[in-house]
Amino acid sequence: MDCSMCASPPVNDGILERRRMTMADSASNLSVKTEARPAAPADRWWPLDSLRSEIDRVFSEFGSPSIFDRAFGRMPAAFSRNMLALDLVESDKAFELSAELPGVDAKDLEVTLADGVLTIKGEKNETKEEKENDYYLSERRYGSFHRSLELPRGVDSEKIEANFSNGVLKVSLPKTPERQQNGKKITVKAS
Repeated sequence: MDCSMCASPPVNDGILERRRMTMADSASNLSVKTEARPAAPADRWWPLDSLRSEIDRVFSEFGSPSIFDRAFGRMPAAFSRNMLALDLVESDKAFELSAELPGVDAKDLEVTLADGVLTIKGEKNETKEEKENDYYLSERRYGSFHRSLELPRGVDSEKIEANFSNGVLKVSLPKTPERQQNGKKITVKAS
């Protein structure tokens, strides 16, 4: 058997080589689409926060408490990273609201009242720098918070006062004279 017949004809080798080169050229010339995308906002990691805020907003427009408030009770602030934790205490003459806000300046706080809804919001900016001989550290933190709540019936909105001292916000919500007199103690008789 003649070995010259076993090898491919030289014409085919040239065609195959040209195909390989064309494929290699096209593979190396692929266009790569690159986009500069901003980092995902922190809110995307808390998808239920925005849903709950929207539901609360819709219910508050109709003067009803949120479905979450009625069905499940108020959810703890730990479930929302920007919800302000509040303490609310009722006395005979007023409701006293307080919130601990360490590191917040009074100028960065805003307390507003509109349509029977009290809103507290603010920002916290913190910068920390350390310089030593062999290192330099610089940290910056920013955070915002807000909380809106419908005032209970019988609050005298003209006499609401807010004070901020030593990182604690205190809001006094005085009751109207009618609300102060509404309570009546009922004596329980033993049978």
